[in-house]
This record gives sequence, C-alpha cells and structure tokens, in this order.
Amino acid sequence: MTGLPHRRIGTVEVPAIGLGCMGMSEFYGPADDDASVALIHEALDSGVRLLDTADMYGAGHNERLVGRALAGRRDDAVLATKFAIRRDEAGNRSLDSTPEYAKRAVDASLSRLGVDTIDLYYMHRWDGVTPIEETVGALAELVAAGKIRQIGLSEVNADLLRRAAAVHPIAALQSELSLWTRDVLDNGVLATAAELGTTLVAYSPLGRGFLTGAVSSVTNLAPDDFRRTNPRFADGNLEANLAMLAEVRRVAEAHDVPPSRVALAWVLAQGDNVVAIPGTRRSKYLQDNVAAADLALSAADLAALDAAFAPERIAGERYVPAGMPKQG
Repeated sequence: MTGLPHRRIGTVEVPAIGLGCMGMSEFYGPADDDASVALIHEALDSGVRLLDTADMYGAGHNERLVGRALAGRRDDAVLATKFAIRRDEAGNRSLDSTPEYAKRAVDASLSRLGVDTIDLYYMHRWDGVTPIEETVGALAELVAAGKIRQIGLSEVNADLLRRAAAVHPIAALQSELSLWTRDVLDNGVLATAAELGTTLVAYSPLGRGFLTGAVSSVTNLAPDDFRRTNPRFADGNLEANLAMLAEVRRVAEAHDVPPSRVALAWVLAQGDNVVAIPGTRRSKYLQDNVAAADLALSAADLAALDAAFAPERIAGERYVPAGMPKQG
C-alpha cells in the first residue's frame, strides 16, 4: 500500500482517490478488456482500493470485467456497484428502485462479479415513485443477509438522504462534483452528508475529461463517445467553457503539475468526507490521478478556481433532459 491519504466510507477506510471503471465498457469509445484488467491491477498495485462499477455499464459487461480483474485479488479492493437503471435489449433505459428489483439485481451482480459480498451497494437512481424508506429497508435486509456490506445512494437531494439515513446508515452518496458541477455544494447535499456521517463519492471529478485540457473539440472523439451529444460539449458551449481552463492551467503551472491534478485536488478540498473516483483507461492518467491526492492547494488557489468556475459562467447543462436525475 502506498502513502495515499485515506478517508472513511462508513466502516472502512479507503484512499481518497478511487477508480471509476465505467469507461472501460462504453460511453468513451472502443474497449480493450485485457488492457483494462491490466490497468485495474496497476491501480491496486498503486494503492487504489475503491473500484466503482454498475450493473448498467455495458449492460453487465463492466461488472464481469471488474470481476475478472479481481480474481485472486478480492481482498485488495473495496468493491462498489449499483442497481436501479434497467436497460432492455434495445438499450432503452428505465428506473426501478423497488425492493423487489433490488433483491433480484444484487444476485445478478454477485454472479457477474464472481464474489460472495459487495462492499458498497448503491441505489443508482431513485425512480421517483418508490418510497426511499422501502428501498433502503430492502437494502438493509441485504446487509443482514451478508450479500452487501454497506449501503449507498446516488444523485439524491438532502431530503431523500435524510429519510434514507433514518432507516439505515448511508455510507456513501455518489454524486457528480467537479469545478464545473458544484450542485452538491450549493444545495446543501454535501453539508447534509457530512452531518449524517455519509461520504460524498465524487464521480466525473475531471468533468468527463474537459478539466484535463485534453478536449478542445468533439471532432477528435470516437463516433460513439457520448460527449458528442452532451450539452456542455456542444457547439458554442464548449468554446465558452474552454475559456475557464486558463485558471486551471495557471494554478497547475505554479505547482508544476498537470491540470488534472489541480482539478482533483480542488474536489478533495471540498470536505474531509469527499472521495473522488476519476475514470481512465491509460496508465499515465492513472498515475496523475493518484498523485493528485498529495497536492495541497492554497486558500488563494481555491478562491481563484471558485471564481473562474462560478456556476453562472458554465455553458450548457450537465446532461440532456432525459439524463437528469430525479431528486424528489
């Protein structure tokens, strides 16, 4: 284990930087399973422990991939997966956070992952109908049965989080958090999570690659890369957003680090109960991400970045309307 700084998720401690595995299966161009397994092994060797997947990533492919990577190395990882986004054979999505579906979905995930227990099991999205108390009650039964160790939620508001925590401790809340997506700071979600002892697991902490400075146009992205249809990468919006990167580059140059480390360090600076799970398929980026945990930004750095990425300056929504999560 390396000297990565650790933070607590419920009953376990994990390094502050984890690994999001979604892009190894879809959304960001062609996949290479052998290379992805090698990268997961490299991450574990580098001290990363938290591996994040979901049953809907690649329609089950990502769980099978992560399970393959963990064969013989199960004890090296804190394994997180999710349920509640269903996909039919045509790829159409629907939300289902009912207790009945949770109990079926966990068994399917355990089988694909090839494990006996899931360390952290998230409700990926609330379906907008099922009382959150019923969903969490079902997940608590899965804890008692030994199928999962801890309960997580994703993209819920402060009220739903409080209602859920009244039923069973919520170890983690996974929500988008980055310089250009700061909703959980402004709507009280992060503060509520801290009050309840819940860790905020920040997904897309690099703004889907935008904050690394590597995306200046969508024309170089793979044809099936979902950023081609994301509002913030659309014509006009991308150009407007690119202007804000100058401040990231300035801070990065002052610390002699890549922009990605600055973006991740900013996320970790938002609270001691924040863990980031940047996704990557490349060794160089993995090592840059891991190194970000050791970067300490000054109060002046943080203030300058906050001002540069003031929410009113961001051009475009973070998702198309169909992808915006229900909050309650």
